Amino acid sequence: MKTAQLIIGLGFGDEGKGITTDFLARQNPESVVIRFSGGQQAAHTVMIDDKKHVHSSFASGALRGLPSYITEHCTIHPTFLFNEREELIQKNGNIELHIHPLAKVTTPFDVFSNRKNVKNLEHGTCGKGVGATMKRNESPFKLFAADLIAPQSMLIEKLKGIANYYGFEEGEEIQNALQDFLEAIDKIEWKIEGYDYLKSFSNLIFEGSQGVLLDMDHGVFPNVTYAHTTSKNAYEVCKLLEIKNIEMFYVTRSYSTRHGSGWMSNEKEIVLNNNEEETCIFNEYQKELRFGDIDYDLLNYALKLDEAYVFAQKKNLVVTCLDQLDEEFKIENLKVKFDKVFGSYSPYSKDFKRIN
Repeated sequence: MKTAQLIIGLGFGDEGKGITTDFLARQNPESVVIRFSGGQQAAHTVMIDDKKHVHSSFASGALRGLPSYITEHCTIHPTFLFNEREELIQKNGNIELHIHPLAKVTTPFDVFSNRKNVKNLEHGTCGKGVGATMKRNESPFKLFAADLIAPQSMLIEKLKGIANYYGFEEGEEIQNALQDFLEAIDKIEWKIEGYDYLKSFSNLIFEGSQGVLLDMDHGVFPNVTYAHTTSKNAYEVCKLLEIKNIEMFYVTRSYSTRHGSGWMSNEKEIVLNNNEEETCIFNEYQKELRFGDIDYDLLNYALKLDEAYVFAQKKNLVVTCLDQLDEEFKIENLKVKFDKVFGSYSPYSKDFKRIN
């Protein structure tokens, strides 16, 4: 019987979805890891012995040796993708990549718009063009993964239309980025194919992006992401593949985090221990990583909300960064019955232990 394991962050992102994916990849080495929301803005860190990789375009099973699949709900940026591919080659990771033909393509024009739009900067952005891409694809100026294997003359004509959509005039910065973009498309070895590819696997690992509290429909507007960060997209794929045996892995840190601006319930200054490997640090677009006490009411809200999108046979909880707590994580405060509860004492190491 085919099985699916869905990994969902319960907060504003940065919960530990990358190491949870790696944990499941280690247990199920014959699986494929599927990205079903977000895009190249992901920063899912995995450490295996002395190797460390921040997965952004590739799924977080790549360092472990598993292939990656990107669904139609995601964005891809060929230049970012190519650069990460080169890093994975150096680390002996798996660069096998399969992309749904309708995955949305981010162009240099989307990135420039993302980084220079005043509203984007006020509301929060990773600066990698994901939100701009999603919004543009609601207009006639669409660009999909399938367009990357069309004749280049057609692709260039579409890119000209996108440049015009944003009102960009040709300049050296734009021209250099566009040249890197086209060169990356020529160099990348990928396979553009639909969901039939996934039918050859008995176990599918679905790696979520960001967290439920940033969902475009359920977060506190305007500080939301342009994506469905619940199980919605993953469950749609499971239904297409007629997979009914679904196991959830809901992930939270032992405290609250939020990268960039927006509402938080229990924000306060927290001094973290043993956090030298923290990947989510200040950058000029997202700004600071903020902290707060764990909010059990918010966790219950996120859990109840996700239940509206998926019917799962099993539900598990993963709590990372337990080394930061002065007291035990209060599982009894959560109103969902979990089959298993796992704990990790770092957001990146593989020291998972079943704690309930």
